[in-house]
Amino acid sequence: MDLPDPSLEHACDLSVQLGEIREMGTGRAGQRRIIPITGGTVSGPLLQGTILNVGADWQTIFDNDVAELDTRYAMETHDGATIEVINYGFRHGPQSVLDAIARGENVAPDQYYMRTHARLETGDRRYEWVNRTLFTGVGARHKQSVLVRLYAIR
Repeated sequence: MDLPDPSLEHACDLSVQLGEIREMGTGRAGQRRIIPITGGTVSGPLLQGTILNVGADWQTIFDNDVAELDTRYAMETHDGATIEVINYGFRHGPQSVLDAIARGENVAPDQYYMRTHARLETGDRRYEWVNRTLFTGVGARHKQSVLVRLYAIR
């Protein structure tokens, strides 16, 4: 049986503004922290709008320095729809690069791995297609923001 190869379609770029990191200490799996999501923008061929000041990234940093990214937040589209974003992924790389990121330095995104998979949901019929589409993303961490480019998996 021949199965089709999936393709990726650029959906949008999420420029997510972050609040101050709240360190929780070491939990069952590793170092825990909460990073509030305070706003941002959504721009792209399929989705445009703003990131709402609601949600957070509930991170776990494992002993091998892999950061597990577990975010839940929402966007408001340019025409008034509210879309929930659940984005899960990993960030890791050479220790010197991770240290530079932690200091708030700009590091080229190709120097480390930051990949996600996202699920979007809305009750707005104009965007019902997001409820039945899976998304994958690539990202970059900056001092007070994260940039994620989301692709619809076709």
